[in-house]
Amino acid sequence: MSNITFTEGSGLQDSIFGNSQNGIQLFLEKRGESFEKNSMLPHLFYMDKSQHFGEKFTTLTAMEGFQPVGENGNYPADGMQEGFQKFLEHMTWKNSFSLSREIVEDAKTIDLKKKPLNFISSYYRTREKFGAALLGSAMAGKDTAEFAGKKFSTTTADGKKLFAKDHPAKVSGKAQSNQFSDTFSDEALAAAETAMQNFRGDNNEILDVAPDTILIPNDYKLKKTVFSVIGADKDPGTANNGFNYQFGRWNVIVWPYLNQFLTQGTTPWVLLDSGYNENYGGAVWLDRTPLVVKSRVDDANDANVWQGYARFIAGFNDWRFAAVGGVTGGTALISAS
Repeated sequence: MSNITFTEGSGLQDSIFGNSQNGIQLFLEKRGESFEKNSMLPHLFYMDKSQHFGEKFTTLTAMEGFQPVGENGNYPADGMQEGFQKFLEHMTWKNSFSLSREIVEDAKTIDLKKKPLNFISSYYRTREKFGAALLGSAMAGKDTAEFAGKKFSTTTADGKKLFAKDHPAKVSGKAQSNQFSDTFSDEALAAAETAMQNFRGDNNEILDVAPDTILIPNDYKLKKTVFSVIGADKDPGTANNGFNYQFGRWNVIVWPYLNQFLTQGTTPWVLLDSGYNENYGGAVWLDRTPLVVKSRVDDANDANVWQGYARFIAGFNDWRFAAVGGVTGGTALISAS
């Protein structure tokens, strides 16, 4: 069910607009449901609700584990250390449209549908574009995403860009990279997967990163390459069509919204671990106030004004949920020799 709350101004049911209110509301709800079903955001962000001005996120090191103590042995005390912190402050989003008294009086069906359609489409398109702006800007190597005249951070809790070659460890361990230069290929995919599986935590502990999703912009050459690598159970590159272990292991998301936020002529690709993202909050999306729509009559011109209000924010916390490939300046996974 669409998360939209409706309120009506006093006297609307007694006005010329009274009969149109329920019809427009129903139309907005059904259109909202359609957008929510087709959204890519739940596949790319950890979606949660918030009841505060903002939310603080942090990482925790793993416990050392159970110890052998023998018969009647004492319980050892284990513990975790807090890692880096990230604070996400909610942003307010607004929009409106109006229906003139003449449109309603003359029952102009097209206008009565078109304006509400454009209004609700703009809300869900804004959400989709905002998520793409964050991920696309991060893929392009930027530390901020410019969206609708405002700047939003694409850095993670450690202060580095989402995709960087030098993510530091908070407690112990070497700097790590999740930014790679290799263009997509079967070998690059295997190497990037292995690199992610070897990611370490803030205390140099082995993690359970297991990438399962490939995210790409809408580029026909890149799509063809990706599906040629993972789309057959036999390896066409071998004389005897050897087994292709990449077949059936990946979810692929082709997201056209990414294209406008990437440098023209580039074809970066991203591996994501959806489970790690869900459990540890890598890419985080917070809804503080779902869309609230109110309807009123403008005393100045008798128009029926519809206004939408929402509060939400998104950003990045733990970088280990994802790695990018095919970007200039990244770490080379495959030797050129």
